Amino acid sequence: MKGPVLNRKLVLEAPVRLPDGAGGFATTWEVLGTLWAEIRPGAGRERAVELMTVATLPLRITVRAAPEGAPSRPVPEQRFRAGQRVFRILAVTEADAGAQYLSCFAQEEVSQ
Repeated sequence: MKGPVLNRKLVLEAPVRLPDGAGGFATTWEVLGTLWAEIRPGAGRERAVELMTVATLPLRITVRAAPEGAPSRPVPEQRFRAGQRVFRILAVTEADAGAQYLSCFAQEEVSQ
């Protein structure tokens, strides 16, 4: 079986909640590192949100595996960034029986 082609450089980011000074929190993003990945698209869809249309595209992003708890191992609620594009991670699982790769199920949202 042929392995994935890791030809996309993605930045892994984790959310950090900081007090906003008014009793609430603001979310900022902390860079955890850079990973090489393969991105495969799923079927897209479009939906109306308030006064705009949002197109969503599910993706399967494959990266090299890392041990549980390692900062380089993606987890849900983190995100990948490629320039201005942002991919929110929804779920992560082993991609192969040998646990050499991880499949990250992600979603890119684009406002139109």
